Amino acid sequence: MAVVKEKEQSENAIVRLFRETRSELRKVVWPSREETFRLTVVVVLISVVIGLILFVSDSIFLSLYTLLVNTVSGT
Repeated sequence: MAVVKEKEQSENAIVRLFRETRSELRKVVWPSREETFRLTVVVVLISVVIGLILFVSDSIFLSLYTLLVNTVSGT
C-alpha cells in the first residue's frame, strides 16, 4: 500500500512539474524575428571585434617574444 502511494505521489509530482513548467512558459515574452536578428548581428560583431583584438595582441606578443629570443641567442 505504501509503495502504491509513493508511486502515485511521484507521478503527481511529475505531472505538477510539467503543468507548472507549461504555465511559466506561457508567461514568457518571446522576442520578435527582427529583434532576434538584430541581437544575433550584435553578438556576431562583438565576437569578431574581440577575435581581432586577440589576434592583433597575440601577433604583437609573438613578435616581441621572437625579437627577445633572437636578441638573447645572438642570431
